[in-house]
Amino acid sequence: MINYSEEEGKQYHTNLGKDDIGEYIILPGDPGRCEKIAKHFDDAAYVTTNREYCTYTGHIDGVKVSVVSTGIGGASASIALEELCDLGAKNFIRVGTCGGMQLDVLGGDVVIGNASIRFEGTSKEYCPIEYPAVADFEITNALVDAAKNLGLRYHVGVCQSKDAFYGQHRPEVLPNSTELLNKWDAWLKMGCLASEMESAALFIVSSFRRVRCGSVFLVMANQERAKAGLDNPIAHDTDDAIKVAVEAIRILIKQDKEK
Repeated sequence: MINYSEEEGKQYHTNLGKDDIGEYIILPGDPGRCEKIAKHFDDAAYVTTNREYCTYTGHIDGVKVSVVSTGIGGASASIALEELCDLGAKNFIRVGTCGGMQLDVLGGDVVIGNASIRFEGTSKEYCPIEYPAVADFEITNALVDAAKNLGLRYHVGVCQSKDAFYGQHRPEVLPNSTELLNKWDAWLKMGCLASEMESAALFIVSSFRRVRCGSVFLVMANQERAKAGLDNPIAHDTDDAIKVAVEAIRILIKQDKEK
């Protein structure tokens, strides 16, 4: 493949080189969350920002780790994952926000996605739609153990990944409303826990690249609870999801050392 970067040894979109990152990476969408996440590392240092990709690198239990933002959606997230894999990263945890779907999923809860509905476009360019977007088993278990260790209220299950944020929140006004509403209803009936925008693409690309990837989210609110006239707490602080991701990396590092 052509190297489009103007600087030798640097990736085109993330502007990163091999020495800039560790093998364990936390992937928030929002570049503004990178510094907050990096404060959980030892010796954290800012590396670079290019486009939506902001990077800090430090250590957890003496092992080099990084946080790299992906921007919004599967397309930009897939680019980040591809370039980080090219640099040698092998373990990824997406940390972000989601909207709850089942009535027992409350704002402020943590959701751990063990698979994702591929209602987005990026993953379709990697493999046929019949192939499932699933999280890595070891990372998912580490996230569950981390949530338990921290004493947090959490849920584990399937999430939905979409491209259009407003397609979820005002489907009735769109030309494609019938499909959107019918599929949403089907996912609710199947027990889908939450809706977000990146995990399906990340799970598919990680399967293709033979690396490990998992996801953990803060539930911001639940539109289904609002529709049902139930209390619908709204949360914005992602710190619990971040703590789960950091603790999970600590668990993975220990497990990997023992292998």
